[in-house]
This record gives sequence, structure tokens and C-alpha cells, in this order.
Amino acid sequence: MCEIFAVSSEKEIQLNALLTEFFSHGNKHPNGWGLAVFYGNAVSLEKEPVESNESSYLKDRLSHQIFACNALAHIRQATVGKMEYANSHPFILRDNLNRAWTLAHNGTIFDGTKTDAYASAQEGSTDSERILYYLVDQVNQRQSKLNRDLTARERFSLVDGLIGELAPNNKLNLTIYDGELLYVHSNYANSLFMKETNGAAVFATVPLDNGDWQPLPFMTPLAYHYGKRMFTGTCHGFQYKTAA
Repeated sequence: MCEIFAVSSEKEIQLNALLTEFFSHGNKHPNGWGLAVFYGNAVSLEKEPVESNESSYLKDRLSHQIFACNALAHIRQATVGKMEYANSHPFILRDNLNRAWTLAHNGTIFDGTKTDAYASAQEGSTDSERILYYLVDQVNQRQSKLNRDLTARERFSLVDGLIGELAPNNKLNLTIYDGELLYVHSNYANSLFMKETNGAAVFATVPLDNGDWQPLPFMTPLAYHYGKRMFTGTCHGFQYKTAA
């Protein structure tokens, strides 16, 4: 099982302490690490297919101040796909109007009916990257039909519906950033927590400090814009449960 981390804040906050604790869990998730920091539609992506605790690059990176309003991070325990750069999260794909979509996934796609068709297009070989290709393809189709960019509400409505379609039979803990909205979702009990404080919303697979962390609203996609919850989706009802 991987771990994911995300933040959406109304102002830049220093992330070093949170990220240092998050990446310290790499011994349990040794197959890669990644960090995406966002500046509007621009993405600074750093990742390696090595254990985070063993990365001299990451150690040096965390020794310098990291401030951001929006960021995603991931440590990987591989289930699908080899231990290589192309399979390290997060993944980035631009839509037909050049909006960057960035995704990190904790889970496994067991029913790939909707996503397997993208295996030949993706750069790596993970089921997680195929989620992103499916999502962006649906965005492109909708934008082409309307001949314009989607509004924030329209993007959320589309992502909300797509998550509901993908959730049955799949473990689907997701963080997605589209240059404006941070989407979060969990359908596996007690595997994604959140903390809202001082204008910031922080999300992590495991609570990272002594703050007031709460389980993420379950089976319900949410979207945040600079620390404020903007949209709450439909409770799709498809909980992922491990076999007894």
C-alpha cells in the first residue's frame, strides 16, 4: 500500500516538517517517491524510483525551504509496474487546452474495463497512470464537444462522475490537481485523513503530527481551492474491502 500527501492553502506555507515526516515512512513503501509543487498551471515535479529514506537528492531537497500553496507527494509500494522512474507518482498529463492534470494514487485497479485501453498510450506501466489518461481523455471529449474550457464546477462534476464509475471493485484513494482545484477521494476505510487549520487543508494516508486529523469524508469526492472546500460530490457507495 502506498501513501499519499496533499495540501491546499490560501497562502504559501512551509512544508518541510510535514514532508520530512511523510517521506520518513519510505521504509514501508520502498519503491519510489515523488513531489509535485504547483505554481498555477506550472508544475515542479521531482521523483525517483528509490526508497525515500535512501535518496540523497531528497535529503538535500528537504534541507532547503519548501513553501507552497498547493502540493502533492507520494511514496510507492509497487503492486502494478516495475520500480522505475516512469512508474513513480505523481503523474502529469496536459489536456487539449494545455491544462496540467497531476495525479497520485494509493490503491489498485482490479477492474480495468474503463482504463486498460490506455496502456499503449501511457509512459509507464502502472494502473494508476491509466486513471489519469482516462480522466484527461474524458475532459478532452467534453471540451471538444463544448468547444471551450470547462469551468471549475464542470470539471468537478465530470471528475465526480468518473470516480463514481471507477470505484466499484477498485481501491481508489486519489489526489488530483488541475491547476486550480485539488480533488481528494477515498473508498478504503481509515486510509486517508485530513486536517483543516489556519486556512490550509492537509491530507495524508497517516496523520503526520499532533494536529486534529479526521478521516476524509468517505466515498465522496471533494475539491479544494486554496484551502477552501469548493465542491462536495456524490457518495457513490462503493467501499473497497479486502477479502476476508
